[in-house]
Amino acid sequence: MTALPGETPGTGGTDTPQDAVSPPDEAGAQEPGAPEPEADAEAASDGAAEASPVEASDEAGAEGEAVDPASTEAGAAEASPAPELSEAQAELAAQRELRERIEQRKAAKAAPIAAGAGLSGTAADLLAAVRAVESGEKAGSAFFGQPAAPQAPRRPAPAAAAPPPRTPAPQAAPAPQSASPEALDAVRAVLVAGGAPEALARPAVGALGEQAAELLRTDPWQLLAVPGVRPEQADGFARALLGADCGPDDGRRTAALVGWVLERAALQGHTALDAEAVRAALAERAVSDPDAAVREAVEEGVALLFQEGEDEEPEEDEAAEEGGLAPDADTTREPVRILLGLDRYALAEESLADGLARLVNACEKAADWAEAAAAAPSPSAAELIRTTAAAGLVAHSGGEAARAEPAALIAAARGLGLRAFGAAHSEDGRRRLAAATGDPDTAVTLAGLLSGAQGPGRDEDGALALDLLVVLDAPQLDVESAAVLVEALADGARLVLSGDPGVLGSAGAGRVFADVLAARTCPQVVSRTPDPGPIGELVSGIGIGELNQVDAPGREVVIVPVRDAGEAVHRTVQLVADSVPRAFSIPADEAQVITVGHGGAAGTRVLNEALKQRLNPGPGRFGGFDPGDRVVHVPAPGRAVPGVVRSADAEGLHLDCGGVPVVVPQERVESSVRHGWALSAHQAAGMRWPAAVVVLPGDAAAGLSRPWVYTAFGRGERHLSVVHGVDQALPHAVAEVPAQERTTRLRPLLEALPTPDAAS
Repeated sequence: MTALPGETPGTGGTDTPQDAVSPPDEAGAQEPGAPEPEADAEAASDGAAEASPVEASDEAGAEGEAVDPASTEAGAAEASPAPELSEAQAELAAQRELRERIEQRKAAKAAPIAAGAGLSGTAADLLAAVRAVESGEKAGSAFFGQPAAPQAPRRPAPAAAAPPPRTPAPQAAPAPQSASPEALDAVRAVLVAGGAPEALARPAVGALGEQAAELLRTDPWQLLAVPGVRPEQADGFARALLGADCGPDDGRRTAALVGWVLERAALQGHTALDAEAVRAALAERAVSDPDAAVREAVEEGVALLFQEGEDEEPEEDEAAEEGGLAPDADTTREPVRILLGLDRYALAEESLADGLARLVNACEKAADWAEAAAAAPSPSAAELIRTTAAAGLVAHSGGEAARAEPAALIAAARGLGLRAFGAAHSEDGRRRLAAATGDPDTAVTLAGLLSGAQGPGRDEDGALALDLLVVLDAPQLDVESAAVLVEALADGARLVLSGDPGVLGSAGAGRVFADVLAARTCPQVVSRTPDPGPIGELVSGIGIGELNQVDAPGREVVIVPVRDAGEAVHRTVQLVADSVPRAFSIPADEAQVITVGHGGAAGTRVLNEALKQRLNPGPGRFGGFDPGDRVVHVPAPGRAVPGVVRSADAEGLHLDCGGVPVVVPQERVESSVRHGWALSAHQAAGMRWPAAVVVLPGDAAAGLSRPWVYTAFGRGERHLSVVHGVDQALPHAVAEVPAQERTTRLRPLLEALPTPDAAS
C-alpha cells in the first residue's frame, strides 16, 4: 500500500451503482400495481443524490423501477380542451391567488408557532413535541403523534436565570401511530381489488390516514403518496379499479403526478421546482396538456405558485406612461422565474426566514464579552466570541479542527453566566463537542434538544431555556427542522450556525446553511484553523478542487488499487479485519467502510454481507440480525444512528446506539434497521471514526462529486484507506464535479427581510 497520489492507476468501469446514480427511467418497468416493497431505512438517511431535479435516485425510493409513458395510454380517454388562457395570463392569475392565500395564512397565525402547522415527517413530530412540552400536556418521552396544544405568547429569555428542572426522557425508537384493524382491513380490500400488494396497507394508512380506503377507491392515484410507488404502478392500480373511466389526462391523475414530481424533487433537496421542469415531467408521463395540468393542480391546492426575480409593479408602469416616460432599454427587467412548491416547504421557509430575522433584530447588541474574547484559545475563536456578542445570528464556517471554536464560545458564554448549549447532528458529534467543552451538560443532539430528552428544557413561556445555542454540522440542517428549531428560541436568544460548507447537504429538503451564507443576512466568521495531518491536508485540497499527493510518513493515507468490484470487496474485508487493526491498533469495530451507493457489486448491501460473514457470522435469527451485529438505525428520514444489536424479544430488537438503549418494534425492524459496517457518505455525514475505508469500485465513477469525496475522505480521524478502482474519475470529480444546486426560496426570502444588522 502506498500514499495517495494525485493520479492512481486502476481499472475503470462503466456500470452504474443501482442505488445511487442510475437514471430512474430505464427499461424494465415492474408489473402495474405491484410496487417493489423495498424498505426505506437506507434511502431515508441518504439525503439528496446527484441526479436531475425531477428524477430522484434509487436511494430515495424504490429500486430499479422504470417509467414507460406508453404504458399509461391503455384505456385512455380523449383529453379535454385546455381553457382559452395564455400561459402568462394563467401564471399571473395563479400568482394573485397565491398572494391572497399567503396573506390569509399569515393573518391566521395567532401564535408564532402556528406557522409550522404545514410541516410533516420528522419536523412535524418534533413540532408536536415542542407544543406538548410547552403546554405541560406531555413529558418529553411521549411526544410522538400527540395533538398540538396552544402556545402562550413568547417573551424574551431572561438574562441569566438558573435552568429549570428537567425531566429526563430516554432516547428510544418512536412508536408509529397505530392504524385501526378496521382501516387496515378496508385498505387491504381496495388494494386487492386493484391488484396491488396487501403489504402496502399499513404505509397507505400511514400516508393517507384512517380514510385511506375511501380515498383510494375514489381516487386511486392517491397511491402515489405511499413511499416507493411509481406512476406506472398507480396507473395500473387505477385501471383495475376504474376501467375505461380513467385516462392519462384524468384530473385526479395529473394532480397526483404534480405532487409526486414535487415530492421526488424534495428527496433531491429542492423545496421548489421550476414550473417548466414540472411540465416536462408531466409530458414524459403522457399528459397531453401539461400547462392545464399545472394550473389545475395549483387551483386545487396541490402545489403553490411562486414568482422569483424582478417583481412587476403595474402601478409604477401606469404612472410612467401617464408621465410620458418611456422605459429605458438599458434597464430591462430580469425575466421572472415561476416556481412550484409544496405547501409544507413554503410554510417552513417563510417561518424560518421570519424567525431568523427576529433573532437578528431582537438580540441585545451591547454585551461586553471583550475579556472572554481576550482569553480565547485561538484568534478565530476570539473573533467568533466578539461577533456573537454583537449579533443575534452568526454563521461560522470551518473544517473539523474549527469545531474547537464553537466549543470555546460555549465555554466563554457559560463563564459569563449565560445558558449556552451546543447541538450536534449525531450522538458522535455530541460526544466530540462535550469533550471539547469539558462539560457533558453543554452538548446535546438536535433531535434530543427539540424532543426534550436532552438539554435545558423549557421556560415558563414554552421557549427553550437558553441564551445561546450553537448548532454544529449546520449543513445537515433541513428547512423543516430548522423552522421548528428557530420557532423554539426566545426573543433575545443568540443562534450560531456552524459547519463545513464543503460537505454533503442535508438529507431533507432545503439548504439552510448555504442559503444563510449566500444571503449575507448576518455576520459570518470563517475559521483560519487548518485541519492537521496528512488527512487534513488531503481533505483541504479537495475542498478547493485539488487532489494533491500528500506525505504520510505514518501511513495515515493509503491507497489500495483494485481491478474490479469483486476485488474491491475482498480487499475491503481484508483491510477492516486484518490490516488496519494490525498496523494501527484500531479494532475492526472502530473502522467504518464508506461507499457510493447501496446497490451494485460493491455497494453497502454486498459489503455488509461480506463483513458480517467475516466479523460476526450467524444465522440472523432476529429478523436477519444477530447479537453483535453493527447496524444503522433510521428512526426518521434524514437520521442515521449507528448502533450494535444486543438482543431481541417480544418488544422488538434491542440496540445500543452510542450508549443509549433503543428498542425497535418488530414491525419496524425491516424498514428502519440495516447492517452498518458499510454506510453511504450521506449516512456517515456528521460522524467520524478512528479509521475510514472508502470504497470506489469502477461502477461508482458516475456517482462521485467533490462534496461526496470531501465528505467520505474526511470521516477518518487517524487513518484513511482508499480502495481505488475508478482510475481518472476521482481527480475529475474533485476538480470538475461540484455540488448539485438545490432550488430553494429561503435566500430571496432572507434578502427581502428588514435586517439592519446584516453583513454587507
